[in-house]
Amino acid sequence: MNDYSENLLVHFRRVESLKNEAINYVSVDLNKRQLCDLELLINRAYYPLKGYLGHLDYESVLDHMRLQDGTVFPMPVCLDVNDKIAGQIKVNDKVALRDQEGFLLAVLTVSDIFKPDKKKEAMKIFGTDDPDNHPGVRQFYHTVKDVYLGGMIEGIHLPVHYDFKEMRYTPSETHRKFSQNGWRNVIGFHVEGPLHCREKEMSLLAAREAGGSIFMQPTVGLKHPGDLDHYTVVRCHQEFSKKYPKNMMLLSLITLQKRGAGPREALWQAVVRRNYGCTHFMVTEDHADPFDHSDINRFYPLGAARELVEKYEEETGIKMVPLNRMVYSEDKAQYISAADVKEGMRVKDISREELKRRLEYDLEIPEWFSYREVINEMKYANPPRYKQGFTVFMTGLSGAGKSTLAKILLVKFLEMRNRPVTLLDGDIVRRNLSSELSFSKEHRDLNIKRIGFVASEITKNGGIAICAPIAPYEESRQYNRAQISKYGGYIEVYLSTSISVCEQRDRKGIYAKAKAGKMKGVTGIDDPYISPTNSEITIDTSEVTPEEAAQEVFLYLEEQGYIR
Repeated sequence: MNDYSENLLVHFRRVESLKNEAINYVSVDLNKRQLCDLELLINRAYYPLKGYLGHLDYESVLDHMRLQDGTVFPMPVCLDVNDKIAGQIKVNDKVALRDQEGFLLAVLTVSDIFKPDKKKEAMKIFGTDDPDNHPGVRQFYHTVKDVYLGGMIEGIHLPVHYDFKEMRYTPSETHRKFSQNGWRNVIGFHVEGPLHCREKEMSLLAAREAGGSIFMQPTVGLKHPGDLDHYTVVRCHQEFSKKYPKNMMLLSLITLQKRGAGPREALWQAVVRRNYGCTHFMVTEDHADPFDHSDINRFYPLGAARELVEKYEEETGIKMVPLNRMVYSEDKAQYISAADVKEGMRVKDISREELKRRLEYDLEIPEWFSYREVINEMKYANPPRYKQGFTVFMTGLSGAGKSTLAKILLVKFLEMRNRPVTLLDGDIVRRNLSSELSFSKEHRDLNIKRIGFVASEITKNGGIAICAPIAPYEESRQYNRAQISKYGGYIEVYLSTSISVCEQRDRKGIYAKAKAGKMKGVTGIDDPYISPTNSEITIDTSEVTPEEAAQEVFLYLEEQGYIR
């Protein structure tokens, strides 16, 4: 058995002494992203690494896609920490690596402490350092801390997973599985979202060409915007795997976090699958592109990932197998290669966006596209809009009519009796949820994010949240949109009523006190209100009655499928 099939867990006699010694070490509580890397270090999916990269290996990987000894390894794996933690550590110190509950997983002997040039790393890994043009760069800048630690690790325990334990094979286990099954050629199949009929035909064609069996590995561990929850994704894969011939494929999960780094990431994934025992690796035209499956917005050149994986085949020991796009031919009633489509042929396909739309509006999804069992799992996690929870988030100046509109909507939704409804009015939240906060910008943002958290929980559980704060800043509004949209609908209603009209209404006397100098930090007077840039609905309540405003909201909700 090869070295890369042995893990980095220490002998059980060493475990107790490490645990006792670790009491005196600086501890780092790893986030989900870091736990993914640690798991793949310990189980040797990242062979030949025996820990986090030191500075020289890190630079070599960036510049040459190789470790200093010449081994191909295209992606840097370092432990990122903040300045505070880094200031407590010296070279040769030992650091206790723990999960988010404080459970000790490994001990790191620090060999290097360095500050990376993050712009250089972004350029080398992603091909750009512009976060506005590449979501992977944006995530890298926002989530990766400023100091890197390198050094050897001693594994005490693999990160604990309570879900799908029977599907979390380590490299040593897959090597044994392949040997027991008599599989000489094994084709790695990297998977991120649910698969359908087309992907089955594509993978079987690739397997026939390579003359091997399929090792399908869905990635789990980190959720990205727009992703289904991994429980649903795994259940979809379990149903999908049943459609293959017996003893043709093995399904296993992997905590490999996606970066969207295109060709480099494809090569990295190939190296990891080699360590799991694969001899071949399927690569799409737009493999690991942050805008894959799009006809207009791909970041990397089509075919570049295939070229890079193929270039290093002899060194990595894993061959590239093209996973070619297929479409459904009405004339032949079967899937054919997109390259074989002739003029006049009637072909069909359904994009990710179209599938999402059909799920949201409860429209037909044809059998030629997907398996009923897979679609049922997707529908369970993504009910049609009229069964989803949603948030109506109102924003506008004090006196714009938010509270009045919110009360009308509350009554109308209660009359419908098809979802639980919660009103989160600005004043009510201030008294009960944020009474200790001031009216500084920092605290106003925090107050809005608290409202967003409560609304996201209501939405996630199928209810309706009606939010009516002033919410003067775009940043916190966009934060709430991102958080709530993960779980259901988000409808921002901007009450654009002018400051002059709001001053005339001034039932609370806020504007009068502000102008008299008796009150500071009043939005619209001495504190700014930043108008929304992408509200679903804009209403000027000086031009319509509250009932008409409510009707406008209901018409929008009906048009978008949230109510019937």
